[in-house]
Amino acid sequence: MKIKFLELKDDYARILFEDTKPYFVNAIRRTLIADIPKLAIETVTIYDNTSALFDEIIAHRLGLIPLPTHLDLLNFRKECSCGGKGCPSCTVHYTLSKEGECIVYSGDLRPEDPMWAVVDKNIPIVKLLKNQRLILEAEAELGIGKEHAKWQVVCGIGYKYHPVIEIDAEKCNLCGACVEACPRGILEIKRKKLSIKKIENCILCKSCMEACKKNAIEVWGDENRIIMQYETDGSLTAKDALKEALKILHKKYEELEKML
Repeated sequence: MKIKFLELKDDYARILFEDTKPYFVNAIRRTLIADIPKLAIETVTIYDNTSALFDEIIAHRLGLIPLPTHLDLLNFRKECSCGGKGCPSCTVHYTLSKEGECIVYSGDLRPEDPMWAVVDKNIPIVKLLKNQRLILEAEAELGIGKEHAKWQVVCGIGYKYHPVIEIDAEKCNLCGACVEACPRGILEIKRKKLSIKKIENCILCKSCMEACKKNAIEVWGDENRIIMQYETDGSLTAKDALKEALKILHKKYEELEKML
C-alpha cells in the first residue's frame, strides 16, 4: 500500500491510498473515529455557580472543549501505576474562577502546566451577569471515542474511490456541454482538446456523462485507489492522528494473528 498526502494541515488531511481495498481504508476510518486516545475533562467539582446554567450543563460543555493531547506523557487512568487515584501521569488538573458581568470562555480554564492549555481559547461556556460567579476545578483524563464523543479526535471523515475519467477524442465534438455540467469545474477545453484538471476533485456525480450526447465520456471509481479526508478538533494534528490509528490497527492485527 502507498500513501500520499494530497493536502495536509494541522487540523485537516486529504490522503490518497493506493494498492489497497475499501475494507482496509474503512478499518482505518473506524479506528480514527473510535480508538485514538484523547485528553478530555471527565470530572468537574463546582464550588460556586450562580449563572443561568445548571452545573451539569456547564460540566458537559467543559468536557467537549478540545485539549492538547501528548500521548507520550499520559497513561489511561485505569492502567496507571497510581491505581486510578489521579497522578500527573494520567490526570491533568484545571481551575476556573470568573465573576460577571462577562462571558466565560474556554481560555479561562487554567492548567497546572501551560503545555496543557486549551487548543481554542474562544469557545464560550456561559454568560455571567453582574455579581454572578463560576468557580470550579476540573480533571482531564485519556479516553477513546467509542466511550464518549468528547474523546473523539477526528470528525467530518469520509472516503471515495479515486475518479477515472476517460474521454473518447474521436466522438467528442467539443460542444462544451460537459464543461458546463461539471459542478466542480474540472473539465476544460484547451487548445481544441477536452482536458481534465485536478481530477481528485471529481465527486463521481457523472453529470458530464449525462450532458454528453455523443457518449464520449466515461466516469467510474478505481476501487484500488481511495481518497480519504478528515478533520481533527486540534487535540492531535491530522498527521499524528493517522500515525496513531495505524499503530492501533497494526496492534489489533498482531493480536488477531496470535489468536489464529
